[in-house]
Amino acid sequence: MKTSIATVCLSGTLEEKMQACATAGFDGIEVFEADLVVSPSSPAEIKALADRLGLTLDLYQPFRDFEGVEEAQFQDNLRRLEAKFQLMQELGMDLVLVPSNAGTATVNDDAVVADQLRRAAELAQRYDVRIAYEALAWGRFVNTYWHSWELVEAADHPNLGVCLDSFHILSRDDDPARITDIPADKIFFVQLADAPDLGMDLLPWSRHHRVFPGEGSFDMVGFMAKLTEAGYDGPLSLEIFNDVFRETDPVLTAADGLRSLRWIQQGARGRVTEAAAARVELATMPKIDPVETIDHVEISTDSPDECGALLGALGFRFAGQHRRKAAQLFVADGVKVVLSPTQSGGTSIASVAVQVADSAKAFARAQALGAPLVSRPVTADEVRLPGVFSPGGTQLFFVDEQAASWPTEFGSDPDKLAQHSATMRLDHLNVPEAWDHFGASVLFTLAMLRMEPLEAQNVASPRGLVHSQVLESPQGGIRWNFNRVPRTYTDRAGQPVRYPGHIALAVDDLEQRAREATSAGLTVLPIPSNYYADLKARFGLDDATVTRWQELGILYDRNADGEFLHLYSETIGGLFFELVQRVGAYNDYGPGNAAVRLAAQQQHEQLTRAFGS
Repeated sequence: MKTSIATVCLSGTLEEKMQACATAGFDGIEVFEADLVVSPSSPAEIKALADRLGLTLDLYQPFRDFEGVEEAQFQDNLRRLEAKFQLMQELGMDLVLVPSNAGTATVNDDAVVADQLRRAAELAQRYDVRIAYEALAWGRFVNTYWHSWELVEAADHPNLGVCLDSFHILSRDDDPARITDIPADKIFFVQLADAPDLGMDLLPWSRHHRVFPGEGSFDMVGFMAKLTEAGYDGPLSLEIFNDVFRETDPVLTAADGLRSLRWIQQGARGRVTEAAAARVELATMPKIDPVETIDHVEISTDSPDECGALLGALGFRFAGQHRRKAAQLFVADGVKVVLSPTQSGGTSIASVAVQVADSAKAFARAQALGAPLVSRPVTADEVRLPGVFSPGGTQLFFVDEQAASWPTEFGSDPDKLAQHSATMRLDHLNVPEAWDHFGASVLFTLAMLRMEPLEAQNVASPRGLVHSQVLESPQGGIRWNFNRVPRTYTDRAGQPVRYPGHIALAVDDLEQRAREATSAGLTVLPIPSNYYADLKARFGLDDATVTRWQELGILYDRNADGEFLHLYSETIGGLFFELVQRVGAYNDYGPGNAAVRLAAQQQHEQLTRAFGS
């Protein structure tokens, strides 16, 4: 389907926004009136710029506070509307958005409103303009899409149709099922916006917290499916009011938006039958099976000796150094970690490689999602792993059967590496993301690997609130946790610091592993005594158990499904490790313990800095 985006979604001038939309690959834009009013370019110049950029001007919006008023006021509103039609002719535009009156409506009479809409359409017809009437969720008298359709149907004019906005429909818990009862040719325009469930009033929720489809809590794929079943095949446009988007690079934001439109169309294809005529208009992506296995993780570090020692203490063995580079391979049962030394930059997860049936098809899917190519030159006798950059900068590589021989470059036999006892497994990854690309990173990973989101959580840290979103593969083979870092993450001196990520490793007997690791030199993150006193009171644990866990730095959680024991290593640069033991069917992450960990890490960091160790 044709893709469009409202200029209000982006930062910058109108001209900069148009450049960003064209660069991202959009087909067209909605011109937000406030952007045009403050632009130094004339309407004719904006039209010419759109032509040069290959953008269509799809919708002029909004024309507010129009209908549901006394006749004298309505006549003045018609005067204003005609002036906009004349402006639209200069722009070469033929569709205007008229939202339901939320500010000046005084006449709660459907017959009057339908007549006013019909008269507006008659005026529009003289200028070859169409009107898309939209029900605002907070409209004074018209606030549901079905009511707006009833009014359009009653007005009965070819130049009048409806605009369906997912936020205005789904934010009210309105059922989109009746969209299929609206004739497709009367759905003049569609605006898509998702939003997190914040439990707040509609207007501020809409004006500040909309996000791209797939980044919030609405069933956007279900909404898109209903549109498709209705036969709608017009533009899919994004209308996102978001304070973060208004501050970030418009090119990156536009690219993230286009990715969301591709994702929602792909999702809708799976919800509707082939009998739906509009299904063929939905954009497709190369299909892959849900990804269930992480092949290896690459750590970039300016402290390779320290990281190597930490891996050794955790039970990893050195499996070899790359024959051409300084990178080293460490292995513990089926977990493979590549350590890549750098001159600076701290320590972090640089890349994640996943196992797929066909790496070329996976790479093509990533490109369809707008991910840029990772360029890593290799020699003729080395394995080339196709890879891309995620929105947050983490590199994602694809390993199929043909590429599975890559460990030979480290002097290791892949077949022997595959023979292991599985007493240590990769449990989950925890990756920090900056506030301006958190949603994009989550959506890309979800769409790329076909993962499923769990309920998001907020964790209080000493330096601000951390928003956490976990994605899991359908069979639980991959668990990937994204943390949105507070905008200003600094130490007590006000200096920026790296929010740490981590790699969690699952073991069968955490107490035994903890003793072995500490004997091998592992420094476990110290946990405050207050935590263990509270732990004993909450769960009724015996003194001996609590004492053992406190000595080993083990934290604990329990729910109806099972138990969870875990401990943390000290942090090196921006990375630490976690050892976990899951008992029964426990599938959470010890949510109450995250705040304890963050506070303990800050305390440990301050002590080590103070004593120079």
